[in-house]
Amino acid sequence: MALTIASLNSGSNGNCFYIGNDKDAVLIDVGISCPQTENRLRQLDLSIKKLRAIFVSHEHKDHVKGVSTFANKYSIPVYITPGTATGGPRLIRHLSRPFVAKDGVEIGSLTVTGFKTQHDASDPHNFIVSDRQVTVGVFTDIGIACQQVQDYFKQCNAAFLESNYDELMLQNGDYSIPLKERIGGNNGHLSNSQALELFKLHRFPAMSLLLLCHLSAKNNDPLLVEQLFKENAGNCQVVTCSRNEPTGPFNIYS
Repeated sequence: MALTIASLNSGSNGNCFYIGNDKDAVLIDVGISCPQTENRLRQLDLSIKKLRAIFVSHEHKDHVKGVSTFANKYSIPVYITPGTATGGPRLIRHLSRPFVAKDGVEIGSLTVTGFKTQHDASDPHNFIVSDRQVTVGVFTDIGIACQQVQDYFKQCNAAFLESNYDELMLQNGDYSIPLKERIGGNNGHLSNSQALELFKLHRFPAMSLLLLCHLSAKNNDPLLVEQLFKENAGNCQVVTCSRNEPTGPFNIYS
């Protein structure tokens, strides 16, 4: 059975990722508005009726903007840690479900496993989603590719991987020094070179698709980062996720 995946949007203006099969599907974050989420799912011919859960990575607005409205409208459970919920989306107490790092959550025919990551948020997590034959990972808003990130990345047939900034563009750009230090620090975001190192050293040998996500509008260049990865990709397809429209869908097989 294949997993179908898509980015509904990816960037500091909003992040939302779809992963599902022919029976069940989940969203990782809903950082765009409810109408945008609905329209982009329809645009990709992805059925809202198959959505069984939303998993929230952390409480920053570009990951939770539309969670409450969308979840309430369609009565979709929202899996969120207590730490994230404290500063995160409102109006979902009746829909909230806790999850524990490294414990798989059965969502119909899918298993979703969260794991802790380093970011300047209350309780940040990333996720892998599996249907027991195919595994897809979401690796974004990470300061460093720690051992846990490496271990889960090695399991993935496909992955959404943050490649947020080019070091020279960030260094020479007009951001304030504190903001540059935040982005480039251990609780910030992955640079192109950090993401590339993770990909080169720890990817699953049969990984078929890498979706580069959360690219900075000011401190990165989609053409530059895509070329950088394609030079090292071998048989793995490399696609850059759009900041302003959906990317996909793609079918991932074992």
